[in-house]
Amino acid sequence: MDKSNGYEDFAASFISTRQQAIGASSVRRWAKTLSPKATVLDLGCGTGIPVSKILMDEGMLVYGIDASPTLVQTFHHNFPNTPVTCEAVEDSLFFARQFDAIIAWGLLFLLPMDAQILVLRKAADALSTGGKLLFTAPSQAATWRDMMTSRTSTSLGTQAYKDLLAVWGLRLLEEFDDEGENHYYHAVKI
Repeated sequence: MDKSNGYEDFAASFISTRQQAIGASSVRRWAKTLSPKATVLDLGCGTGIPVSKILMDEGMLVYGIDASPTLVQTFHHNFPNTPVTCEAVEDSLFFARQFDAIIAWGLLFLLPMDAQILVLRKAADALSTGGKLLFTAPSQAATWRDMMTSRTSTSLGTQAYKDLLAVWGLRLLEEFDDEGENHYYHAVKI
């Protein structure tokens, strides 16, 4: 089974299109809410551009996880001194450490519902108290075909995400949309 949810087969196309700056200003604004030199885990980091790069530019210590060998190889080429591992987020031990923040931009909804639930629980466990989580998924509960891979994507919807976050000790601070109509959930571990 392809744990990259089809992205390994489309890695070259992804690399050429993801360099676009959609979401960059939202990630930068979120990074400014973090403590200086915060340790941040980028789930589904891809090549590291733009999300990990923005975080590093803001002074964060970044760790990356992605299931596509090609994307991880490119990440390592882009940021040779940044820890990155090639594994599915649902199988990962998240470097067996705590983080000040975790980001999952464009990832969660690519996973089946049970994997999304598992990843949110694991993120809550890996966050330090006061740690922040930022992820993207549509606000409506919906299922659709991913534009790149044609695989099924699923959003659990705002209420389901809010309920899951609360179960694992996270409080939703805000929701917002960016210029590309990506919907963000910003939570804190209490």
